[in-house]
Amino acid sequence: MENETEGTFFYKIPDDYSNIRLDVFLSSCPVGLSRSRIQSLIKNGDVKVNNCHSKPSHKLVPGDQVIVSIPHPSPLILEPEAIEFEIIHEDDSLIVVNKPAGLVVHPAPGHATGTLVHGLLKHCHDLSGIGGTIRPGIVHRLDKDTSGLLVVAKNDLAHHFLQRQFKSGVVKKRYVALVHGLVKGDKGKIDLPIGRNPRKRKEMAVTLSGEKKALTIWRKTEEFASGFSLLQVTIKTGRTHQIRVHLSHIGHPIAGDPIYGPGRNWWKKFPLFRKGAPPPINRQMLHAEHLGFVHPGKKTYLEFKAPLPDDMSHSIKFLSDLERS
Repeated sequence: MENETEGTFFYKIPDDYSNIRLDVFLSSCPVGLSRSRIQSLIKNGDVKVNNCHSKPSHKLVPGDQVIVSIPHPSPLILEPEAIEFEIIHEDDSLIVVNKPAGLVVHPAPGHATGTLVHGLLKHCHDLSGIGGTIRPGIVHRLDKDTSGLLVVAKNDLAHHFLQRQFKSGVVKKRYVALVHGLVKGDKGKIDLPIGRNPRKRKEMAVTLSGEKKALTIWRKTEEFASGFSLLQVTIKTGRTHQIRVHLSHIGHPIAGDPIYGPGRNWWKKFPLFRKGAPPPINRQMLHAEHLGFVHPGKKTYLEFKAPLPDDMSHSIKFLSDLERS
């Protein structure tokens, strides 16, 4: 490869490459772009084969000349905002943040402002735009009412490197979950595919019709006679609502989960609170406490841990105090 000008890359297909898709070839090159990003560049006419526009599925042969022109990121249409969140670590490649519960990660219908992305744009002016104009730098997500650790890329190479780690399942992600019921056994795993709920399209569900594989591993760390268990949860895949769906499916939904649990007002009928005790749980009790990955620049393994937020700590203490009363 020769790099003649910034953002323009030239490739000559070697003799040992034959009948390989254009997008597959480029995704294996050190240009540092994901396959979906490459497909978008091809469809937008930013990739040429022998000076001609082509399709992602075009089959390359030895001697073909490929030119990739990466345009400057589109100006972000989002206005930076002062959003409160904790920065655990920051360097030239990435930021690790401790997201508070109640904060949406990126703009979506109903959440055009006040997201983590708006706050990141305020804090970091060189944030990567590879995730799209509304998701700059975002590599993975947490639900609005899930707290804990997130890593955000600050440039395209870091974004691609981190994305590959998440996709291959090598990133270590561990959560703390307070769930309804006394979970049987000390540990277990839930290996069930997750897909869109056929009856409620805004929700996810365990499906047995060939949807995306999802693996959740849990270990019980404490249980409360009042009817709750505290779990340490590790996920090997990153499906939407994975932990919430899997735990609900086995009969132990996360406490406070308004969608996959008993509902927002479940505590009004719960024996603990019938005598006027204040309900300590008003959002899903799920916290991403541990995150481990290989740094995209230094190639060293990093681990981060975020303590339980106050509301979750108070809820667990409330239940622990009941055990002793």
